[in-house]
Amino acid sequence: MILADTRHHLTRDDAQLVARLIARDSGTELSQVEQELADHGIDTVLDDPRLPGALLRSRQGACASLRLFAYVMVRHALTRLGEDDRLVADYLASLMLHFGLRDRAWRVGESDDQIYASLVDLAADVNDRDGRRSFLVRTHLGNYALWVSGFFPDYIEHRRWRRGGPDLDYYEEMGRRGFQLAADHRLAENHGLATLYATAAERFGLLRAALNDVSDTMLFPDRYSPDRLIRQVTNEARWRRAS
Repeated sequence: MILADTRHHLTRDDAQLVARLIARDSGTELSQVEQELADHGIDTVLDDPRLPGALLRSRQGACASLRLFAYVMVRHALTRLGEDDRLVADYLASLMLHFGLRDRAWRVGESDDQIYASLVDLAADVNDRDGRRSFLVRTHLGNYALWVSGFFPDYIEHRRWRRGGPDLDYYEEMGRRGFQLAADHRLAENHGLATLYATAAERFGLLRAALNDVSDTMLFPDRYSPDRLIRQVTNEARWRRAS
């Protein structure tokens, strides 16, 4: 099960690297940044608007842990669109890290043997007779829809034009459904995840747009197409207006 715990696994080394990056990028005395860190906690420096650029520009940024890099990029992509909930950023960063490993994106759990290649196959199993597996399938329906539409929107558009595949609206609809079904499951409340899943269902489009930003900037920065430009403009207008 993917948990919103990326931020809580950041280490002292992560915090010290962030302080050095901000100090160097801003010309501020390191001792001043460290004092701010000591007085107000790591969230103060993680939320510093200079941090994403400093991570990318500085040679020291290459030393950042994957957890730190993922959280910072996702967190700032969300805040640019008006989403300030750190728990949401934690969850999306965790999704990014987990689904980037081997074939985890196609399995409802690390120890589950079944491979799911489509949202339709997942939707067919949301009412599995095994209550725990039903919960995992519902969660995975939301996660998988968010993963694909968030990080690979150009692939979705390419497949739609070439093969008549579903569009981004379809992924949003299925993702919302998955997260809402997961939020309504009794195990979501038991694990303290009901509110998070309900939030993901309600704000799925915004979360997808934030991950699009990370993907366009970090993963596929050199790809250009009319579809990408239209998507970027639409995302920006839609969520800036909503916030």
